[in-house]
Amino acid sequence: MAPGEQDALAVREQLFHERVRECIICTLLFASLYILCHFIITHFKKHTDFTGVHDDEDAAVNRIALGLCTFTLAVALGAVLLLPFSIISNEVLLSFPQNYYIQWLNGSLVHGLWNLVFLFSNLSLVFLMPFAYFFTESEGFAGSKKGIMARVYETSVVLLLLTLLVLGMVWVASAIVGNDAASRQSLYDFWEYYLPYLYSCISLFGVLLLLLCTPFGLSTMFTVTGKLLVKPRLLEDLDKQLSCTRLEEAVMSRRI
Repeated sequence: MAPGEQDALAVREQLFHERVRECIICTLLFASLYILCHFIITHFKKHTDFTGVHDDEDAAVNRIALGLCTFTLAVALGAVLLLPFSIISNEVLLSFPQNYYIQWLNGSLVHGLWNLVFLFSNLSLVFLMPFAYFFTESEGFAGSKKGIMARVYETSVVLLLLTLLVLGMVWVASAIVGNDAASRQSLYDFWEYYLPYLYSCISLFGVLLLLLCTPFGLSTMFTVTGKLLVKPRLLEDLDKQLSCTRLEEAVMSRRI
């Protein structure tokens, strides 16, 4: 084997090992987030919605919906923790540039995590969460045989119609806003333009909702905290309280 072929083979082998290492790290991180989110959801969920279900079909539907919600929460938590993870990994690499055991915190891993989070967040936002909601509310088409597959068929049809409706609304909004004729005539650039545009619109709506609800939440939190906490009595005048107590005692003795 020529030296050039050996070098190329060594480079391909190194890239293969890096890909395998990144896949293992991503799988372990997501598995940890999934387990954490499963405990969080099972702790805060209403037990009346998932317990006491005597029908096996309803129990299976609830388990599937719980799994989809757990997956979505794990993706959301990963998206929140991804920026601090990127900053911390960069600082660790700058602090210990020659350490062999932390060289896996490289830019390729962070870039791959960003791509996976963007992909799964779009998948969860557009398909998984609507599917979980419609799946729990579905009962199957009228006249069809009851079962899990009947609910899956009804949910798929409703989700397809909802997707077409949302895409039509996005296309109309893009045609109104855009000035070029291509935006009014074609949907061929769906993956490159319309899906990120839809994701950005929904993210903007979420940010506006957060800005609207945060003041009310903070005011409610301070109100509840003020009711629960006992006010300190360090600055109260004890002599004044004693004099008031003596006056009250004198008034009560005169009445008696």
